[in-house]
Amino acid sequence: MKAAVRTWEVVREFALGLPEAREDHPWDPERAVAKVNGKVFVFLGNADGPEPPALSVKLKDEALHAHAMTVPGAAPTGYGLGRSGWVTVPLGQKGSPSAEVVCEWVEESYRTVALKRHVKALDERSGAADRAGAEG
Repeated sequence: MKAAVRTWEVVREFALGLPEAREDHPWDPERAVAKVNGKVFVFLGNADGPEPPALSVKLKDEALHAHAMTVPGAAPTGYGLGRSGWVTVPLGQKGSPSAEVVCEWVEESYRTVALKRHVKALDERSGAADRAGAEG
């Protein structure tokens, strides 16, 4: 469970570091979401409960969606969200994805709901990081 909580913490930090992202607790103070422009791009839940943490992301890209669904225990997100590409992925089971993979899914989910200016800011930041890495 400790590894799952660490993964959750890394993913939460990544999500909240995306351009203009913010944390909110719209339904329950114990369950967090990350939003951009008032739209949820990841349901973070919490890492303090008796169950290992899980999160939900919106994956419109068919390959990413299919990959997420191969995670043990993954399922279409409830409340009808699964029909729109949302997948709930548990983090604490054998075969759970790495934080790096989950962050890729979070970024894809962010890109799906963000405004063009947010995506542009993200691309500019990523491009600067890529250039810095190539120079180093």
